[in-house]
Amino acid sequence: MILDDNDWQSRTKILIGEENIKILQNAHILVAGLGGVGSFAAELLARAGIGKLTLVDSDVFNPSNRNRQIAAFISTEAKYKTDVVENRLKDINPNIQIINKKVYLKDDDIPTILQEYPYTYVLDAIDTLSPKVFLIYYAIKFKLPIISSMGSGGKFDPSKIRITDISDSYECRLAYIVRKKLHRLKVYSGCKVVFSTEKVAKEKVLPLDNVPNKKSVVGTISYMPPIFGAFAVSEIIRDILK
Repeated sequence: MILDDNDWQSRTKILIGEENIKILQNAHILVAGLGGVGSFAAELLARAGIGKLTLVDSDVFNPSNRNRQIAAFISTEAKYKTDVVENRLKDINPNIQIINKKVYLKDDDIPTILQEYPYTYVLDAIDTLSPKVFLIYYAIKFKLPIISSMGSGGKFDPSKIRITDISDSYECRLAYIVRKKLHRLKVYSGCKVVFSTEKVAKEKVLPLDNVPNKKSVVGTISYMPPIFGAFAVSEIIRDILK
């Protein structure tokens, strides 16, 4: 192989080979949620050479996003996350195909979205409980490979991050609640999760009043959500290339 520094994928080709590059180019990943985990994951997928991404998020960037979300800047405040991320990804790979969905995932809409395209993989980075549970439930029902990010908030030590089936997750409050709700739907396994075994101190959680869809907010640090996103992407890429 001759190294071509004008080829933006030259270093990836050295690592995984030309045939695997083609496999990634033909992959289509659904990324649900473009917060600290999802925005970073979407960019890593694009930089790895994934050829098609569906991005789902209804939010705009606000100042509190800047401590952890890769596309959050003063210049992007009040702009839709899907639009900003799409522009970033096309600036990395102009040939990438982006399906931009500015929608809030409601339980009833999830089956339609999951069946709209033959996704290679689903990445769940939603931070609202009910849509998260139903996205996992229907992905499993439709036999779509899925990896879900559990709680990165309140976590400080990246050495405690793990990847496992949701049935084997532990020491994560969000994973516990998601497992309980999935059990009511007769689902006990079949979804990979990124989670942390680090315990969250109560003082790291701020209760909220009169905020739709949120009962509390958890403190975050710049590096933890991106590392969760990186773990998820590593699993997706390695699964696709197995």
